[in-house]
Amino acid sequence: MEQQNNEIKDAYNDWAAQYDTNHNHTRDMEGIAMRCTLKDITFNNCLELGCGTGKNTAWLLTQAQHLTAVDLSERMLEKAREKVQSEKVNFVQADITQGWSFVKRPCDLITFSLLLEHIEDISAIFSKAVHVLKPGGYIYIGELHSIKQYMGSKARYETPEGTKELICFTHHTSDFFKLAKLHQLDIVEFEEHFDNDDRKNIPRILTFLLQKK
Repeated sequence: MEQQNNEIKDAYNDWAAQYDTNHNHTRDMEGIAMRCTLKDITFNNCLELGCGTGKNTAWLLTQAQHLTAVDLSERMLEKAREKVQSEKVNFVQADITQGWSFVKRPCDLITFSLLLEHIEDISAIFSKAVHVLKPGGYIYIGELHSIKQYMGSKARYETPEGTKELICFTHHTSDFFKLAKLHQLDIVEFEEHFDNDDRKNIPRILTFLLQKK
């Protein structure tokens, strides 16, 4: 696992310089999906996991009083710090498959954005998240749809040497339902998001909004 995580970190460090400027439907659609899902909810303490270059961080700060933004990649975090400068946010470089010492207070929102596909054992991650989540708190998940993964889609970017594909794991839609049930999380919202909102095609993004009882 450590070697896999190091490979993923190195890839995102390499990708960071062009991440915001690449043409990326998945990145953009997930950002829109998050805003639609959370727009009517405000939070006190938010934990943003997989913050990347801060593509969602600034918007989350409009909904939360305090935000801890975590990413594995140092260079992605450098971009995020340049983009978002606020006393309300604390950027942290960390591997979330290890201990969560970066959580200093219970959270009422935890977000996962295009992150869980890089983690093989998401059950362990759910356990950590539920442990630090307040009763009544929410977990937002925005991921590349498993159907797209079945067809070969995964996180990738172009380099002078060719296309670089990241290590990814497929988590079936049913896996998220089972984990929600296991951890006694209510499914507030489940949605599939389509390119150009054309539901005749396969969905690109999958989102869940879960709530702790």
